[in-house]
Amino acid sequence: MMRFERVAVIGVGLIGGSVALALRRAGAVGRVVGIGRGRANLERALALGIIDEIADDAATGVAGADAVVVAAPVAQFAPVLAAVRNALASGAVITDAGSTKQDVVAAARGTLGARIDRFVPAHPIAGAERVGADAAREALFDGRNVVVTPLPETDPAALAAAEALWRTCGARVSRMTPAEHDAVFAAVSHLPHVLAYALVAMIAERDNAERLFGYAAGGFRDFTRIASSSPEMWRDICLANRESLVAEIDAYGTALQGLRSLVAAGDGAEIEHLFTDSRSARDAWLARAEGLGT
Repeated sequence: MMRFERVAVIGVGLIGGSVALALRRAGAVGRVVGIGRGRANLERALALGIIDEIADDAATGVAGADAVVVAAPVAQFAPVLAAVRNALASGAVITDAGSTKQDVVAAARGTLGARIDRFVPAHPIAGAERVGADAAREALFDGRNVVVTPLPETDPAALAAAEALWRTCGARVSRMTPAEHDAVFAAVSHLPHVLAYALVAMIAERDNAERLFGYAAGGFRDFTRIASSSPEMWRDICLANRESLVAEIDAYGTALQGLRSLVAAGDGAEIEHLFTDSRSARDAWLARAEGLGT
């Protein structure tokens, strides 16, 4: 286990706060400094024992840190990285928790200069709809996947440190290229969030919305749970990964039109066949996931 004497967390919410708590649980961090836009949230993180101190600005916060975790919305990465570049310690490793990677890499290349070799892009697959310091929990990453997308110029020592940080948090670490990452998660993460938001918006805009919501129950709740996620974060993800996401929306539209045709035609046999195959695929996925402890 690698120990980090000082870790700077930029964005002390669900992910950033949970990183701090997980490192504390493992005894792998000496001091955690919190950095963010909302003073009230940072004060709450301090009161909860998630962080040890609040930095007045990003440059001050990362000074002397041997690890920096950027858990801000992806649209903020360019100004955040530009603000900390000259304050980073020479051996500091920088990793992030952004849900998209090609845009994050572009922001890092445009701001970090020669320090790009210390940047290790990452994406912990452990989100939830809750936000803020109160949402943080030390076991969030236990048994969960974290994808790292190292660059050709990534320093092997920085990569080893970043992967050690995420493993110390309890995660299973795997690697992809940034392009592979964005294509995969457009299908299995970004598209489901878009669908949940779209369904809630469709119901909310109807004249009888109050009546419809009044009778909505478990199925609607389960399907739309992720529509309670941060609108700012998911706006940024949609825009950052729009090419891949548009392709997945189009593919889903084609599939939905196919199902519409079966329903319109009254083709019960084919509808049941489609539903059976879908259930089998989902059950197989759940069995694999449960076997891995996720």
